[in-house]
Amino acid sequence: MLTLPTAIPPDFGAGAVFLSVLVTQLGVPVPAAPVLILAGTMAAGGETSYGSLLAAAVIATLLADSLWFAAGRKRGRRLLNGLVRFSLSLDTTIRIARNVFERYGAPILAVAKFVPGLGLISAPLLGTTTVAVHVFLLWDTVGAALWAGTWLLGGAALHAEIVRFAAFVRANGMTIFDVLAVAGVIFLAWRWLRRMQFRHWLATHRISPDQLDEMMKSSAPPIVLDARPQTVREKEAYRIPGARPLNLDSSEELSPELTGRPIVVYCVCPNEATAKRIVDQLRSKHIYHARALRGGLDAWERHGYPVVPLSNEFHAAHAHADELEAGEEPEYTVRASLSK
Repeated sequence: MLTLPTAIPPDFGAGAVFLSVLVTQLGVPVPAAPVLILAGTMAAGGETSYGSLLAAAVIATLLADSLWFAAGRKRGRRLLNGLVRFSLSLDTTIRIARNVFERYGAPILAVAKFVPGLGLISAPLLGTTTVAVHVFLLWDTVGAALWAGTWLLGGAALHAEIVRFAAFVRANGMTIFDVLAVAGVIFLAWRWLRRMQFRHWLATHRISPDQLDEMMKSSAPPIVLDARPQTVREKEAYRIPGARPLNLDSSEELSPELTGRPIVVYCVCPNEATAKRIVDQLRSKHIYHARALRGGLDAWERHGYPVVPLSNEFHAAHAHADELEAGEEPEYTVRASLSK
């Protein structure tokens, strides 16, 4: 049977898997999958056992996710917003995760680790709900075992190919870990480039709470759109004065009013990823004057600007926008189709 070259440390095994998975599940942007694949290859070569590797991965996942779950239960949405600051996609992921968990409940944890972004956000998000701790731990264990087991078996299935690649790497004076390090640097560089591109967009397409306040006091105030998910509005039933609900699922046509006035979109996430997505979609509809509110609703409150309770009309406009006929648009309704 082919075995990995001795350039790979012989003590690589459960300890390395535990550390790699723990670091990844705590949020460090370094994927654990390559280490799990390599560990599965070593298990296939008889150098370690599948059981110890799987147990190490599951224990590390439960430890990290339990910490996130406890933090989510204690800090709530503000913790989620803090996580969004370090991601370009978690804002959208949180929206998707809320919808998924509301529909399927805790069992979705069984597959959450396979969805980029969802694996990290699922534990603190569930911490903000009333799900029982034992239910969370049960389904998190199932999900961790399926996720880690899949990568380990993948490594075992590719045993021969990985062994030959490791021999090639060693023949050129390197080790597998050197290759993993280079891949990690490339991955982090790509993430950094994406973040720089996003910051450049924000520099030209967002405004501060102070600027929005001045615009609202002007003779031509902007249209302010509340892009928060409905579930967030129900828990935090207030808004910026005059803000209108934006129903992302509406099939209605864009109101002509949106083509002639400045538009400001806000959500609740610090990096405005959702607002950016909405602004880009509005631009695809030839509306080029929409901008995102920097820091969202949280920043507006921190600056001391007022908020007002959501009215019944506000909720009705969001819930029944698809049922409205042309010419019957109430004060708070934004008739918008944002699907491309």
